[in-house]
Amino acid sequence: MYKSFLIKYGEIAIKGKNRYLFEEALVRQIRYALEPVEGEFAVRRLQGRIYVDALGTYDYDEVTEALSRVFGIVGICPVVLTEDEGFDALVKDVCAYMQKVYPDKNKTFKVHARRARKNYPMDSMELNAALGEKLLSAFPNLKVDVHHPDILLCVEIREKINIYSVEIPGPGGMPVGTNGRAMLLLSGGIDSPVAGYMTAKRGVAIDAVYFHAPPYTSERAKQKVVDLAAVISRYTGKIRLHVVNFTDIQLMIYEQCPHAELTIIMRRYMMRIAEQFAVSDDCLGLITGESIGQVASQTMQSLAATNAVCTMPVYRPLIGFDKKEIIDVSEKIGAYETSILPFEDCCTIFVAKHPVTKPSLRVIERSEQKLAGKIEELIQTAVETAELICVAAGGEA
Repeated sequence: MYKSFLIKYGEIAIKGKNRYLFEEALVRQIRYALEPVEGEFAVRRLQGRIYVDALGTYDYDEVTEALSRVFGIVGICPVVLTEDEGFDALVKDVCAYMQKVYPDKNKTFKVHARRARKNYPMDSMELNAALGEKLLSAFPNLKVDVHHPDILLCVEIREKINIYSVEIPGPGGMPVGTNGRAMLLLSGGIDSPVAGYMTAKRGVAIDAVYFHAPPYTSERAKQKVVDLAAVISRYTGKIRLHVVNFTDIQLMIYEQCPHAELTIIMRRYMMRIAEQFAVSDDCLGLITGESIGQVASQTMQSLAATNAVCTMPVYRPLIGFDKKEIIDVSEKIGAYETSILPFEDCCTIFVAKHPVTKPSLRVIERSEQKLAGKIEELIQTAVETAELICVAAGGEA
């Protein structure tokens, strides 16, 4: 029976004169989310509301699932839109709605009317009372409960009259692209896909870089990361994934530097390379999935040593999360089962047996001097030969 969905947003509503820019960004993201959904849809802005209109047959569950992944949406309301033909016609439409949606009338209800169009002859309080009276008369098994009703029947008087009682939660946040772009250091683990999701929820568009180490890491490990990028792209839109061959750089670090410092030094070179791609992609920062104290490379001292090589901000949305909290989000967004596939990435292949947990930046920089004059060419080659994969929700674009 539903031909339209009323889209509710949260933070966008408090924006000032540039609110329309956020609304337009949200409309673009809604259209992107609906692209793979079978059917034809129109997305429109009207009087501070956004509507999705189905122009033919469609799958209700598929549509609501797609919309529930769009950042900026706080509620998805399947709505019946009717013409304003007087109060008697409104009563008839409301009763028809209740009859179809709630065959079992042994429920409590409350009418929540809103008169957005001020030329309507009844105000909101009068509508609440009058519609409630008519519903009680039409359906004797209904009972009024103004505090905790089973059914909250919303009636909004707008250009057309909106009738709805179901609100499917959205993810909240801000529309992707309204807060710039950042580069995600994406691995095959659990944390970095969640970090990308969390940052995108604040309106940041995402690109990604993955460090591949053939033959020590397999093509299946690489495909795992592409698959994780596809999962994230269901929420963020298309992602440009830079795949960097890191083998020669890792081997040189392994041969020249103290093994206890391998993880930190490798991480510092990853950040240097990621920043080069971030600059070329017009990104405003780097994103990592690090959480304080989770592993040796994520102590406060290790994070400080890693940060020292960066000239742009490093965003760590999981910094205060524990592993259980990260896993919960990973499962929610559909990344967890892919993340735990047993294909190792370059970070796990070259892990030191006894890594330093409180590295001294002075000592790390002294160790890196052994690479001077040798590693720069390898970095340039890695950057120039990086593979660019454009990833969309259905896989490679």
